Amino acid sequence: MNTLQNVVHLPSTPEIEAAKQSSRMLSKYADADRVQLTLRAHNGMAEDIVLPGQVMQMLLDIVSEMAKGNAISLVPIHHELSTQEAANLLNVSRPHLVSLLEKGALPHRKVGAHRRVLASDVLAYKEALLAKRNSALDELTELSQALGMEY
Repeated sequence: MNTLQNVVHLPSTPEIEAAKQSSRMLSKYADADRVQLTLRAHNGMAEDIVLPGQVMQMLLDIVSEMAKGNAISLVPIHHELSTQEAANLLNVSRPHLVSLLEKGALPHRKVGAHRRVLASDVLAYKEALLAKRNSALDELTELSQALGMEY
C-alpha cells in the first residue's frame, strides 16, 4: 500500500501549464451527470470511457490545484496514516498531533510502538475544527454588531 509521501506530487512548470489548459476545457463539463472522453496514446491506441459527473468534478479539482502549482495527494478514506502524515494533513506539528491522540481527540490504534490514524478520522476532525472556528467567528460578528462596533 502506498504511503502518503508516495502519492504526493508537486507539479513541474510544464505540468502546471498543461493543467491550466486542461482545467479550462474540463470546467465546461463540470455540471454534467456523465461525460464521455476519448483517450489517445502516442502509439495510436484510442479508447472511449464514460466518467460519472462526480469523478469529472474530482478530476477538475485535481487539475485546478495543479494549475495553481499546488502539490496534489490522494489519500483513500480508509487509509491508515502515521502520526507525521496525519499531522501534515492537519497542518500541525507531530508532537501536537500525538497530544491530541493521547487526549482522545482523535481515535487511533497502536501497531507495535507506532500509532496509526484513519484518514477519515483526521478529515472528520479537521472538518469539525473548521465548523467550530466558523461558529466562533459568527458569534464574534454578532457580538460586535450588538455592541455597535464597525470596521
